[in-house]
Amino acid sequence: MKYLYTLILFAVSGLSFSQSDLYVSNGSYVYVDGTAFTSGTNAPLYVTNAINLNTNSHIYLRNEAQLLQGNNVGNSGAGRLSAFQTGTVNTYAYNYWSSPVGVNAGAAGNTAFRPNNNMHRETAAPITSTPFGYVAGYNGTTTQIASYWLYTFIGLSSTINAYEDWIGLGGGSLPIGGDPNGTLASGYGFTMKGNPSGGQQYDFRGRANNGNITVALNANRETLVGNPYSSALDARDFIHNATNATRMTGTLKYWEQAPGASSHNLSDYVGGYGVYTISAGGVDSFTNAPFTTYLLDGTPTNAPFGTGSKVARRYIPISQGFMIEGNGTGGTIVFNNAQREFYKQSGIDSYFYRNQHDDNDDTIAETTYNEDGFNIVPADFKRFRINIDFTENELYTRQLLMNFHNSATPGFDYGLEGKGDTPLASDAYWTLNNEPYVIQAFSYDQGLRIPLVVKARANQPVRFRIYDVQNFDASQPIYIHDIENDIYVNLRESNYDINLPLGTYTDRFEITFTTQTLGVPDIALTDFTIFQNNDTSEINLINPNLRDIKHVLVYDVSGKQVLDIKNIPLSEKQTISTKQFSDGMYVVSVAFKSGINLNKKVIIANKK
Repeated sequence: MKYLYTLILFAVSGLSFSQSDLYVSNGSYVYVDGTAFTSGTNAPLYVTNAINLNTNSHIYLRNEAQLLQGNNVGNSGAGRLSAFQTGTVNTYAYNYWSSPVGVNAGAAGNTAFRPNNNMHRETAAPITSTPFGYVAGYNGTTTQIASYWLYTFIGLSSTINAYEDWIGLGGGSLPIGGDPNGTLASGYGFTMKGNPSGGQQYDFRGRANNGNITVALNANRETLVGNPYSSALDARDFIHNATNATRMTGTLKYWEQAPGASSHNLSDYVGGYGVYTISAGGVDSFTNAPFTTYLLDGTPTNAPFGTGSKVARRYIPISQGFMIEGNGTGGTIVFNNAQREFYKQSGIDSYFYRNQHDDNDDTIAETTYNEDGFNIVPADFKRFRINIDFTENELYTRQLLMNFHNSATPGFDYGLEGKGDTPLASDAYWTLNNEPYVIQAFSYDQGLRIPLVVKARANQPVRFRIYDVQNFDASQPIYIHDIENDIYVNLRESNYDINLPLGTYTDRFEITFTTQTLGVPDIALTDFTIFQNNDTSEINLINPNLRDIKHVLVYDVSGKQVLDIKNIPLSEKQTISTKQFSDGMYVVSVAFKSGINLNKKVIIANKK
């Protein structure tokens, strides 16, 4: 039986409203205030079946209110649902978007999004708005959107994720740009640049999307999609949908661009993709976009663009766009109502590419994340993150995440691993099937040796750091092994700094939990002696049995390599000048051609 409601004003605030069908008559509206609601099972507005909005009728979702629907039915009518979302970038930077509504015309069911029909700006709170204008130039304003930057991305080319796969809305090519009259099917995403001050609020008005929404993915190609609903989307339910899990890689990629951008030239863009995935059990994994360097807790240091780290979370908010990739076969993936949740964007587990440490009014997920904003993994998981800093000119960090769980295999693990982009000129990544990964997973074993590929575009210093170590015994070392120099550095105790010549190092670095020399007896001190002679400002190597030395390395207290000596002649005594070193503690590491290493701490106090 259909229930008909003729509403002059129906204010939903504090009490959840649920109905089988919802009809709003000509010129009437439903105002839904989310202020009194916290994220959970009781959505402010839940409709089991269809919504029919008659001419000039509205549903206003305000203060983080959301609409959920149950059945796979088509909404209808010439009225409009109104939902807000706020951009985070300026005139020169992109946000990735999707629309929760389509044009309010035609037969019942989901309709295509059209910018000049569906995008409004508020002129008088809380319900009055007017359509945005559009400017033909490159720079938008608070009242006009620069339509040139309205693009979508569908990977079609023979070249993986080629630049020419960007398509202007309305079918425009890259030189032409987008058209505000162009249309985009529900489920697909689009790009749009902001206004000079950033923080532009957009009022999406139109027929609310509902039910099954499909997107075609080409094999091994990316497509820009987004949350198509006027509610949050559960990333876990989307990724682990039975159909989707057989057709996509399970990785969501979020574009982040430096807010201080000041140019439309592609060569001047500073940005990258944050990479997100989540296990079927709800353990999420995320790595930041590599365009600045980060402190131990993930906040930026040397941030020339004045921005903090941004994070992706489980619940994808209204209008958020992101990239997904088809697997080796590709196929049609689906968004559906079972993936929808009422989760407020101010909650810690939701996000429209916001700063990592934003406050929130939601308590559901407080035990899920630690004070630094990192997901606290269950006891049967282990985890750590590696920061590889490229600090010469570029000043950015590649963040890599390593998961350990007994379900992980030597092959690809859906929901536990995430591919990276084509590597940057200077970069670092895990590797699987000769492809770069920024999130990887193994079943933990102390004997694991995990390859780490590093690229250097020029001679430059590189630093390796570890953080977010979870569920490892405090005494368990985590080493970076420099195979060429045969050096093991426990990253839990110190960083590893090294100067790398130009090149791609595919088999030089690995992460280990033991050293190869475990179980090999140390050389007796009577056999080989290392000491610092501060009277002569020299390190002395006493080698009475003439052991062949491969090289000698010296590290300062921070773990930075300050000296590397090779081709040492056989001699019972060798000396190394320390006059150039500042006073303090150093580690002298001697590697012998027999495979044995000897490390010795020395105190340098050069006499003035």
